[in-house]
Amino acid sequence: MTSRGLFVTGTDTGVGKTYVAVGLLRALTDAGVRCVGMKPVAAGVARDGINADVTALAAAGNVAAALPDRNPYSFADPVAPHLAAASTGRSIAMAVIGGAASRLRALADVVIVEGAGGALVPVDGRLDMLDVAQYLEMPVLVVVGMRLGCINHALLTAMAVRRRGLELRGWIANALPAPMDFAEANVRTLAARLGEPAAVVPSGTAARFGGDVLARLGLRG
Repeated sequence: MTSRGLFVTGTDTGVGKTYVAVGLLRALTDAGVRCVGMKPVAAGVARDGINADVTALAAAGNVAAALPDRNPYSFADPVAPHLAAASTGRSIAMAVIGGAASRLRALADVVIVEGAGGALVPVDGRLDMLDVAQYLEMPVLVVVGMRLGCINHALLTAMAVRRRGLELRGWIANALPAPMDFAEANVRTLAARLGEPAAVVPSGTAARFGGDVLARLGLRG
């Protein structure tokens, strides 16, 4: 079977991409699907020298894979990827990311790839996160952090995804710790323009997804 994949991006940094990616991996694991998480570029490392998002993705999946494949590029500074890379004199190569993804696809039925920051965060002087999704030929899931400004950010992100010729597989509304006024109305507004969300994650709860969400996102038949 050809490995399926999904590229998880967001309307901004700190909107819950890892939270959602981990939830999807746990749902796939519960369903008995071989799955693995990948973060091509991570900036900011924990005391053990591994990015916290990378650690969380590894714990949620059920396929063992080498760290350099799960996270080809890791930088100490918690800044945008192109700045983190420049500060170390390194460059981020799409071929390296693509090779790592290919090895993960050989091991798993589903690969969940989490981008860094928002959809248009630069990777270098020319490319950005959506170029990574395009290079990997993956459909895109947009995580919308439900806060003031999310409608504009979500619609702009969806527009950018579609203009790149990428498939917008769906979106997930993620409630952030600070309650949002008129949150349900904002979800309805976005649903009228982007289609119904694959899921709405309430604030203060784990991102738990069932087979229905996996099916909507094309991760399970």
